[in-house]
Amino acid sequence: MNVERWLRCIAGFFVVVSVLLARYHSLYWLFFTAFVGLNLFQSAFTNWCPMMTILKKVGVKSQCQSEKQNGGAQ
Repeated sequence: MNVERWLRCIAGFFVVVSVLLARYHSLYWLFFTAFVGLNLFQSAFTNWCPMMTILKKVGVKSQCQSEKQNGGAQ
């Protein structure tokens, strides 16, 4: 998987877990849900996300790097 797919997977996981924690533990977990949503919103305009930086540092390739490596095929 590439960075973009990992990012969507992690963000979705964080949202689902925080909603479940809000439901069964404390409504304050919805602040974490809001944080994830606001981070995704700002990354749409700035093209920067902290999780993408972390994923790239651990060696996950971006989509364009994967396509170049595979000769344009997915």
